[in-house]
Amino acid sequence: MIDQAREILRSTFGYDAFRGEQEGAIAAILGGRDAVVLMPTGGGKSLCYQIPPLVTQGCALVISPLIALMQDQVTALEQLGIAGACLNSSMSPSAQARVTAQLRAGELRLLYIAPERLLQENTLAMLRNADITLIAVDEAHCVSQWGHDFRSDYLELGRLRAAFPGVPRVALTATADERTRADIATRLELEQPAWFVGGFDRPNIRYTVRPRANAREQLARFLSGHKDSAGIVYCMSRRKVEQTADWLCAQGFNALPYHAGLGAETRRDHQHRFVRDDGLIMVATIAFGMGIDKPDVRFVAHLDLPKSVEAYYQETGRAGRDGDPAEAWMVYGLEDVVRLRQMLEESSSGEEHKRVERHKLDALLGWCEAITCRRQPLLEYFGERHSEACGNCDNCVEPPKTWNATEDAQKLLSCMYRTEQRFGAAHVIDVLRGANTDKVRQHRHTEVSTYGIGANQTVQHWRSILRQLMVRGAVFADIEGFGALKFGPDARAILRGDVEMFLREDIAESRKTRQRASSVQVAPEEQDLWDQLRACRKRLADEQGVPPYVIFHDRTLRDMLSLRPASLADMLEVSGVGQAKLERYGQAFLDELRTL
Repeated sequence: MIDQAREILRSTFGYDAFRGEQEGAIAAILGGRDAVVLMPTGGGKSLCYQIPPLVTQGCALVISPLIALMQDQVTALEQLGIAGACLNSSMSPSAQARVTAQLRAGELRLLYIAPERLLQENTLAMLRNADITLIAVDEAHCVSQWGHDFRSDYLELGRLRAAFPGVPRVALTATADERTRADIATRLELEQPAWFVGGFDRPNIRYTVRPRANAREQLARFLSGHKDSAGIVYCMSRRKVEQTADWLCAQGFNALPYHAGLGAETRRDHQHRFVRDDGLIMVATIAFGMGIDKPDVRFVAHLDLPKSVEAYYQETGRAGRDGDPAEAWMVYGLEDVVRLRQMLEESSSGEEHKRVERHKLDALLGWCEAITCRRQPLLEYFGERHSEACGNCDNCVEPPKTWNATEDAQKLLSCMYRTEQRFGAAHVIDVLRGANTDKVRQHRHTEVSTYGIGANQTVQHWRSILRQLMVRGAVFADIEGFGALKFGPDARAILRGDVEMFLREDIAESRKTRQRASSVQVAPEEQDLWDQLRACRKRLADEQGVPPYVIFHDRTLRDMLSLRPASLADMLEVSGVGQAKLERYGQAFLDELRTL
């Protein structure tokens, strides 16, 4: 059967060979085994469940958490000539009835459905009478309490083992550490699953982290190298999303806001525009992103710190799904550390869950302050080791300097001690710098021995030291004490001089020194033809109301430029051109290629 799968890969999807763990996963599924598949975003997970039903001529049931994701997948399948459909609450009763009839008639090869809809008794009864030959749980990390995007609706999916005995089940995700992987297999009740961990590295993404100074100015400098590029800017709050989107528009960028507080119609419209238009920036909370299959997102920027390495990896993975150069850029500061730890401690979660979440947050904070290659510890977090530095992150391109901060750290800790560990960061720094504020005078802190001993340094300098001391656990903000700074376990050893503190020197970003990831380019002599091919793709996409990438990815257009097919038979040699797309679009693109 694997030979049939290879032929379908070529004739239907237009690719010559499987990538990574795809073939092994498909072979296991066709052999009737349960499986867990972990592949990076853009690594081709969907082929692992799309090809088996084409071989068996049955129907794969695909469990997906988002309506938008289902609809995009079905649209892409239609372009390939594959019979797919979805069942969700946004569909009219008549549309749902048509899908049900197709399923009963054995006409569907893939059916997408949300977990809450699937587990209704009438839905299960209908599906038991259909020829379901595979059950795929997409975004499977949602089932785990240790995952970064836990969803209670996924908890009941273990019932599928008894509901569909003998039907292989596959769990797929791009983001899961070892604990989460084990939890996925347990909660879904997978039987001796085959494991396919395809690696987490996205070498085309450049990682950059900067201390926050003036976030808007920093963002503007970053975006100056991404004119007319599609990208996502993540913010923590709805208010910040809207303010940032308005500000970007005022700066001449094409930007839209997206958050859960917007009306459903507005969210749909903004998402529709982002997927179909070129060069649009979506400013969003984490409510936006899962299921966005747009391959040419050239950057993901964070103006606030995510809550874990998993969340960060998942969000940045939305850039560069096409394999072309992309950037993951983030600014963060002391207030992020305090806010996230406060949110964690104030949550209603049990102590064991809080302990795990503290570990995840600490891992992300430590990664932000790293002074060596960023890619190595990022991959090690997921259990993947790389011996060589990547050469494609800020620390590799512009290695940070460290300095002996022992004396200044002692000054800051001593000031905390002299003010009785009762005050927050702003006040402690005011005392250090000798500020003459009402609060300083009210508490008679002009009289303490540490008043003004740090006056020769900037506020940003002291905030940098405090941020790094908090990351190392030497200082923490007492949530119950209204954010007062307290000594951590290592504070007194630093004060006594038992240890030396070497801290990272914050780098000020500038237009002159910043090196960017290489842009996606074509040779100058091919630019006119490249523009024609893209214009042809956009016209065809607009005519059908689909995103341009559903017609062909940029990589396919570049392959056309390279191979210059002269006939429809030649066009089949282009990567990403299968039989259905050849029949739909081959002649239109041949006509463009013949114009120059």
